[in-house]
Amino acid sequence: MSKLQLPTSYHSLLSLQETEQGIKAIKDFFQAGLAAQLRLRRVTAPLFVRSGLGINDDLNGVERPVRFAIGDLGDAQAEIVQSLAKWKRLTLAEYRIPPGYGIYTDMNAIRPDEELDNIHSLYVDQWDWEAVMTPGDRTAAYLRRYVDGIYNVLLQTEYMVYEKYPAIRPILPEKITYIHAEELLQRYPGMTPKEREKAICRECGAVFVMGIGGALSDGIPHDGRAADYDDWSTVAENGLKGLNGDILLWNPVLECAFEISSMGIRVDAEALKRQLEIRGQEQRAGLYFHRRLLAGELPQSIGGGIGQSRLCMFFLRKGHIGEIQSSIWPDDMRAACKAHGMPLI
Repeated sequence: MSKLQLPTSYHSLLSLQETEQGIKAIKDFFQAGLAAQLRLRRVTAPLFVRSGLGINDDLNGVERPVRFAIGDLGDAQAEIVQSLAKWKRLTLAEYRIPPGYGIYTDMNAIRPDEELDNIHSLYVDQWDWEAVMTPGDRTAAYLRRYVDGIYNVLLQTEYMVYEKYPAIRPILPEKITYIHAEELLQRYPGMTPKEREKAICRECGAVFVMGIGGALSDGIPHDGRAADYDDWSTVAENGLKGLNGDILLWNPVLECAFEISSMGIRVDAEALKRQLEIRGQEQRAGLYFHRRLLAGELPQSIGGGIGQSRLCMFFLRKGHIGEIQSSIWPDDMRAACKAHGMPLI
């Protein structure tokens, strides 16, 4: 409850019925545009995976996955996925997807360690996508091609919403701004990473912050990343590298930087070994996913996740993610939101 923000002079621009219709329209329109823009094929994804194979996403390495025992497999342990970063890469190999093409899927997760507030829920829904690339594509320029593609679909979706609900006027800039996390640190000295994100988003409207996960010049990463999916190389011999990052939008309702996607070029064998060593997690090299990657059995890839509820929250100008999705909230938070005119589903 302490992190709940009650936006000033808030009122929903849509009724409950219009909101539900808007959610469906956004999800249908955006995923069709994403698939066409990035040349992705839809596939069916698991809700849970076997424990101990290294397939589940460890996020920042401290979040606890929801586990349960499978009775018919001698109580073998399974766990709800936290994202599908590694599963997608295994699927690319199994389906023999050629370079330049990929897959996307609906990912549903439970993250019990989330601190509940306006944008964080126990329930996570996102489009997880992954595309095959060649070793020669491991460049920041190649990453930007995909970011630009996603941003183009965001612009198209924003205009679709405006046509459907004229009270929701477009606010996204024509182009997204690129900045490396180290450049952001130098630009706003004395600020925390979240304060830096807020400052740059307020200024530019839409930003892609690159190079997230590796230590910056102050010895601190901009934000956490697991060691075994994104290549978060921060500084190369010829300057800033930045092979991953976050898409952030300025949220006018909450007046904050609003992350809607985390994405990047995935680790190759060299990057995996280097990042596991940095984190002191060399033992993970023996897990199923990691063994296959180190053996050269998985394709080079680029991928990420795009929050479905967050995207709808942004485009429909909602003040709380609970206005978009059904989840569990503290009673006092639910009561305070209702009194403020933003009832939670």
